[in-house]
Amino acid sequence: MKNKGKLLDKIFLFLIYFSAFITIGVLIWILTYVIMNGIKEINWNYLTAEAKGDNPGIFPMIVSTLYIVILSIIIATPIGIGAAIYLVEYAKPGKLVRLIRFATESLSGIPSIIFGLFGMLFFVTALKLKFSLLSGALTLSIMVLPTLVRTTEEALKSVPDIYREGSYGLGASKLRTITNIILPSAIPGILAAVILSIGRIVGETAAVYFTAGMVPRIPSSIMNSGRTLAVHLYVLAKEGISFQQAFATATILIFLVAIINFLANRIAKALKRA
Repeated sequence: MKNKGKLLDKIFLFLIYFSAFITIGVLIWILTYVIMNGIKEINWNYLTAEAKGDNPGIFPMIVSTLYIVILSIIIATPIGIGAAIYLVEYAKPGKLVRLIRFATESLSGIPSIIFGLFGMLFFVTALKLKFSLLSGALTLSIMVLPTLVRTTEEALKSVPDIYREGSYGLGASKLRTITNIILPSAIPGILAAVILSIGRIVGETAAVYFTAGMVPRIPSSIMNSGRTLAVHLYVLAKEGISFQQAFATATILIFLVAIINFLANRIAKALKRA
């Protein structure tokens, strides 16, 4: 029996390592394929010029993408963190808690095109925000709320109860305990939620296409329409304009997400040391 148990352990361990190897291999293969096909199209003019005539510049798309990311995170993060704090620190089991959890689970399962149609009908048409970066950001902020709420909730739950008890024992109020003890301890998990949200925002097409529009110019304000990198990639591939430019845009997207993740991780480590 002991030998059989050891054999099963070895088999399971092999399957675990094999699964990890396949996952990493697929990731490396996709990244290598995209980057190798796109890197040769990227140059300084491509990154800094506007798309006019035969010039395939993507600088307006980079600016629009950054606008969308910043606006969406500014709108969604306080709401998501606030909801998570309520669920973990204040809420008692009951109908309201079940309703909030049902709402977040329902939002996470809705296809992005439905969010796009809702954003077009409500933000663009009903609120008369027109096709604008603000309409796109409001729509995307709703999309990423489930990720922010659930991940932040888990980060808050991971803070040991002894921290809370020690703070209360020293006479601190609940609000002061949350702001000075719990939130700083949960910062790495909260930043992980923000990073996951940014990843979805950067890669989203349908919701942005229906709300922010696809005008390939630098937006002068958040009330103007703009084309994000993901939408630009979709247009290049769908209309068959240039698959080489599509690969180049995908490469820029990959590097942009990698840079954002790197900066967020550095900030998380700095805050953890502080």
